[in-house]
Amino acid sequence: MPYWRLFYHFTWGTKLREPLIDLAFEADLHRVIAAKAIELQAVVHAVGGIEDHVHLVVSVPPKLALSTFIGQVKGNSSHFVNHVVRPSYTFAWQEEYGVVSFGERHLGWVVQYTLQQREHHEAGTIVARLERVSE
Repeated sequence: MPYWRLFYHFTWGTKLREPLIDLAFEADLHRVIAAKAIELQAVVHAVGGIEDHVHLVVSVPPKLALSTFIGQVKGNSSHFVNHVVRPSYTFAWQEEYGVVSFGERHLGWVVQYTLQQREHHEAGTIVARLERVSE
């Protein structure tokens, strides 16, 4: 088994950034996102977000392309909302996503930022480079 220490922060939003992520199923959605990442052999450090977007802090094995990884995570999670949570709901993610890599020494800070998304958005203390999903 190869040795790897790779840290990524992904961000992606709901289609048209509509506030589609209801508090009633937000925790379940985050669990589904984490479960799919783990199924893909990633190490999940944190999942967070608010009504219109999600953050995922994860270590993805180098054998898996990041675009493939996030495509499968997004696809699985939208399927969960549309078929399990609210079959009559039209839920979709936007096509774009943002990803930044960072060093292990910043892991604690990035995890805390992700877990405290609601507070950061309410207080206006967001970090722009961790909120971007497109150019």
